[in-house]
Amino acid sequence: MKTLTVTGLALACLLALGSGNADAKPRNVTDPQAPRALAVDGPVQVQWNDPAQFTELRQSRNRWEAQRGDWVETLAEHLRKQADKQLPEGQKLEVTITDIKRAGDYEPWHGPNFNDVRFMRDIYPPRIALQFTLTDANGQVIEQGERKLSDTGYLFNNAMPNNTDPLRYEKRLLDDWVRRELRPERTASR
Repeated sequence: MKTLTVTGLALACLLALGSGNADAKPRNVTDPQAPRALAVDGPVQVQWNDPAQFTELRQSRNRWEAQRGDWVETLAEHLRKQADKQLPEGQKLEVTITDIKRAGDYEPWHGPNFNDVRFMRDIYPPRIALQFTLTDANGQVIEQGERKLSDTGYLFNNAMPNNTDPLRYEKRLLDDWVRRELRPERTASR
């Protein structure tokens, strides 16, 4: 009787896990079902190209580990949040992330115990390429272009000693771009 109850409980758990799986976030950034844009919401729209073509995955020494998670969507959400704070009233910003190379890299020559360890060295700086269009309230293009962001001194910034966010360097790169591109004196002169 107890075995039947435990088996029934195990079956119920498996069914619950299986039914919840449809609503779960993608297991990796290259999942064909993964979104390629944030839902339309507010004046800042962010989309991205196929992450399988990003430098982070194409040149990774551990592709499986590099594609895990939803880090592209997380960076897009961060970009939207930061740009929304800086964007002057009435303006709209559309951004397409065209490439990402995260800070650090995997070094498999350290042995199997370090296969999933991302080593932070100055030779592995974060890089993000993006295209953007900034428009006014009438839909007139104020500025558009392509930017290639990089922070070769990312390890020397002492402003984040206790930050353990695995995307902290990429987020700081996006923050710096938003501050430069949308700074008040620059948007007013346009």
